[in-house]
Amino acid sequence: MDGEIQGPQSGSMETFENLVRAEFAPKHTYLNTASNGLLPARTVSAVQQAVRMRAEGTPLGPLYEDVEAARACFARLAGVPAERVATGASVAEYGGLIAASLPAGAEVLTAEADFASLVNPFHARGDLKVRAVPLERLAESVRPGTALVAVSTAQSADGRLADLPAVREAARAHGARTYVDASQSAGWLPMEADADDFLAAVGFKWLLGPHGAAFFVVPQDFGGLTPLLAGWVAGERPWESCYGPVEELAHSARRFDISPSLLTYAGLRASLELLEEIGVDVVHAHDVALADRFRVGLAELGHAPVPAPGSAIVSVPGLGHRQGELSRAGIEVSDRAGNLRAAFHLYNTPADVDRLLEVLAA
Repeated sequence: MDGEIQGPQSGSMETFENLVRAEFAPKHTYLNTASNGLLPARTVSAVQQAVRMRAEGTPLGPLYEDVEAARACFARLAGVPAERVATGASVAEYGGLIAASLPAGAEVLTAEADFASLVNPFHARGDLKVRAVPLERLAESVRPGTALVAVSTAQSADGRLADLPAVREAARAHGARTYVDASQSAGWLPMEADADDFLAAVGFKWLLGPHGAAFFVVPQDFGGLTPLLAGWVAGERPWESCYGPVEELAHSARRFDISPSLLTYAGLRASLELLEEIGVDVVHAHDVALADRFRVGLAELGHAPVPAPGSAIVSVPGLGHRQGELSRAGIEVSDRAGNLRAAFHLYNTPADVDRLLEVLAA
């Protein structure tokens, strides 16, 4: 393809390229961040160091410090105080807490075919009214009696972006709360967690961390949630809360923490620090420019992707069956419901886009 990608501006391009070159060396054309992000070199080193500490019997205090540092990093990326961020392992656990806080018969509005970890906890309650509507009709479907609107920022299946400002406005107008799953956007799309009641995100996709970590942003007053999963780490003084019931829950969102996967958070801290160093705005410009380059190339090949303007995820109907062929050619993408899904992140280049288009055209 002709033309140059319009990614990071010249003032930050050199820093961006140097950091990416130092941290990533994929052996394949990896376009599957929507499934799993690649680990930066610094993250691999941090995990290896944590493993050595466990193997050697070194005191683990520094690993608990990594958890707090990761919490603070995510809070800065989300635009909220660290006191409003809980750490855990899965988005589903947070949905379970929210579901448990709702009265029987409450209506939860969701987008059709949104990710299971977001919507299933509300179905599992059994006595909630869960209503699913097309994503583009989410805001207009909020009505009197809707208690909660739960939606992913970017749809996992095809990358479509929710109109969050419209959803928030409609929710406020009807006295409903909003719960956003940012798992497919945190790391490339700037977050506005303070604009929603609840926000959750896993750490192993666009945040570039190992599996087993997730974050949860709650209101200052905790949003009426009961810390049903609270153990010793949820105490105001954790090391004094190891035996018997926790006498005093943490005064912060840490009351919703579960016992942390220390090795994972050691790595995730390093990944989040890298994203902060580069800047999510820079990553956003880079990722979306690559996705747009792919969209232009698809049009030239006669293919029409699912409309998802501004998204780093591109989904192409009817091409999912070529995922195996592409993998054999050294290009990693996903097959989602018959669609070929390509996801572009900071370690990708215009050459990666052109390589994918070349094989698709063959």
